[in-house]
Amino acid sequence: MRFTGLVFGIAVSVLIVVSTQPVQAQEFRLKLHHFLSPLSHGHAEMLVPWAKTIETQSKGLIKIDIFPSMQLGGRPPQLIDQARDGVVDIVWTLPGYTPGRFTLTEVFELPFMHSSTVATNRALNEYVARHGEEFADYKIIVMHVHAGQLFHSNDPIETVGDLKDLKIRTPTRTGGWLIEAMGAVPIGAPVPQIPEMLSRKIVDAVMIPYEVTLPLKVDELVDYHTELDDPVYPRINTSTFVIAMNKATYAKLPPDLQKIIDDNSGQAIAGWIAEGWDAAEIPGRENAAKSGETVSLPPEEVAKLRAMVEQPVIDRWVAQMDAKGYDGNALVAEARALLEKHKQ
Repeated sequence: MRFTGLVFGIAVSVLIVVSTQPVQAQEFRLKLHHFLSPLSHGHAEMLVPWAKTIETQSKGLIKIDIFPSMQLGGRPPQLIDQARDGVVDIVWTLPGYTPGRFTLTEVFELPFMHSSTVATNRALNEYVARHGEEFADYKIIVMHVHAGQLFHSNDPIETVGDLKDLKIRTPTRTGGWLIEAMGAVPIGAPVPQIPEMLSRKIVDAVMIPYEVTLPLKVDELVDYHTELDDPVYPRINTSTFVIAMNKATYAKLPPDLQKIIDDNSGQAIAGWIAEGWDAAEIPGRENAAKSGETVSLPPEEVAKLRAMVEQPVIDRWVAQMDAKGYDGNALVAEARALLEKHKQ
């Protein structure tokens, strides 16, 4: 009996020691995939700091490995499905790379809607919180825009007439409608294809912000960079981007780690992202001015351009949304109201 009691005592002691040892928290290593180079602003100044913040706040329990330049395979239009299907955990991409699939947020890409990156980002995220059904298969981290499109061309664009018949690269279908309304020819392609398209003369011009001209070396391929001489709309339109997470990956995280993701999503980071993209325009603009010529389309030409493109492109989008069962005009009005709200 004494021997049995001794064994029992040892067993209880072992159990007490084991039960008082700290439980090792589970670590989660996530893959984030995107289409631009590690030199791009989106990678170096947005995704890397964001991932580092998540790792720091989670005390290392969430680690995010970033794979730029499509290193994990596929083409840019396939990124959104890679997130949905769990091929990767998180992607950064443009919804417009899959034309006609994510149509509700296209309202912010329509001509003469975007004028402030901060306001558009905040408006876009509030709008998606109300109208997010097209992204139901994803955990949306954030949606954002860049500072806006301007023309980068081989020949000067000083009048609306200079746009006629130009072959212009665009990333989205709404961009294509805009280019058609200008009397030009849209050529759709993801941004990594721009250098080849310019060097091989596949396009005469591209519509991108200054920021992305640096990693793509667009300044070495064109001579002219044209904005709009307009105090409210210096850029004719913008493009929407999304950082999207696989829903099952998010669901596997314990509540405290989900909260860290949530605290670094949506409106919590929309303003920070916008300020970074605006700041990234400055070196891009300076470099373009050194290597080529920056041009402002005169106010009278801006007025002509707006009359040519604004309402026809909006009407085309409204008709598409009406056909899908939405009230397109109401969505345009809502987007404009949100933009005005967030300009305050």
